[in-house]
Amino acid sequence: MLTDDENIIDLQFAVQYILKDPIEYLFNNRRPEDTVLQAAETAFREIVGKSKMDFALYEGREQIAISAQKLMQEILDRYKTGIAISKVNVQNAQPPEQVQAAFDDAVRAKQDLERQKNEGQAYYNDVVPKARGTASRLTEEANGYRQRVVANAEGEAARFRQVLTEYSKAPAVTRERMYLETMQQILSSTSKVVVDAKGSGNLLNLPLDKLLQTPAAGALVDGTAGRPSATEPPAPPDTGARSRDALRNREREGRP
Repeated sequence: MLTDDENIIDLQFAVQYILKDPIEYLFNNRRPEDTVLQAAETAFREIVGKSKMDFALYEGREQIAISAQKLMQEILDRYKTGIAISKVNVQNAQPPEQVQAAFDDAVRAKQDLERQKNEGQAYYNDVVPKARGTASRLTEEANGYRQRVVANAEGEAARFRQVLTEYSKAPAVTRERMYLETMQQILSSTSKVVVDAKGSGNLLNLPLDKLLQTPAAGALVDGTAGRPSATEPPAPPDTGARSRDALRNREREGRP
């Protein structure tokens, strides 16, 4: 049979029928079985001739059988054969044997196409939701960061307005307080060294942070803190201090 897209297919079908009027069956037609056969071929050729090849070979078999049964019944009723078609089955539909190999290749190519489409769809279903989830997470993180930065900026602006209000009331006191707070914040996180610049010329460095880390002098000795040992000799008298005191007394006495 020739299809609508000018392809040839071999179609095998079976027709079941019953007698609904014996008089018409016996007296109106000479060979009613041949009439059924010719009506079936006519109906199928007409239906297949209006269908595409793929439709006739695959998904359209059931529909072709139903349409052919309806058309066959109309033809037999017009001929008054007394026959009622009970069932029409399409048993097999395939291309001609001469082009079967090429047709099989085309079928395999179509199946590969469907398989690749399904794989692509599966990959899409796997990747796209993940990408959307990542995009949603990044969006939420960006919104959180924006809210945090805006809140910090608003807090800093509010604090600056409060400081400005206090500064307008007492500029000198506010400057002094801001200076002290700034120095306290800076010095609390840095190491400190005290330098005696007004002495007798000897530079004295006193690293307070190192002294605080070093254990205090006169640690526990024999279980007692700051108590000298019995074997240690007594400290010698400070003769230099006495000499300096005597010299100062003489200078005072010599003044008028």
